Amino acid sequence: MTTATSQILAELADREAIRECLYRYSRGVDRLDADMVRSAYWPDCTDNHMGFCGNAEEFIAWSFPIMGSMDQSQHFIANTLIALNGDKADVESYFYGFHRINTPEGTKNDVIGAGRYLDKLEKRGDEWRIMTRYVVTDWFRHYPDSADWSQGMLGIMIDPGGRFPDDDSYKVLNLK
Repeated sequence: MTTATSQILAELADREAIRECLYRYSRGVDRLDADMVRSAYWPDCTDNHMGFCGNAEEFIAWSFPIMGSMDQSQHFIANTLIALNGDKADVESYFYGFHRINTPEGTKNDVIGAGRYLDKLEKRGDEWRIMTRYVVTDWFRHYPDSADWSQGMLGIMIDPGGRFPDDDSYKVLNLK
């Protein structure tokens, strides 16, 4: 797949709006911000996500208890290919998810997952959102332990990021 430079230039605003939609999803699941997650999906969407299949509200109900049981998580969007066709787009995005898990035994584990979001997005009015998502897991690593946060990073004590609405980003930035 190659796209002419002139075509990319003509599509630039739509391509950037699609990327922003993907980033809103990542921020929303990491901060447990349901409204941010909703802003990435159309209400009539379908998400097929690691054993789950349903709409955005069902995805939030399924995923937030899982994500909320973790100390931290970060989702990164990497390589993104976008094929636009009018008000529809096929998008493949690589992702990495970093998770600090609380085990039933009271210990901490780190899990890194990587794969691809296979998304079909639609533009309605002047807004792009996900209509269908299919998640492919290509790689993961489960570490039997986690860093000792009591010692700080490089000996420097830090306060980790939080969740909605307590995370510093909600106090410092206006991203809604």
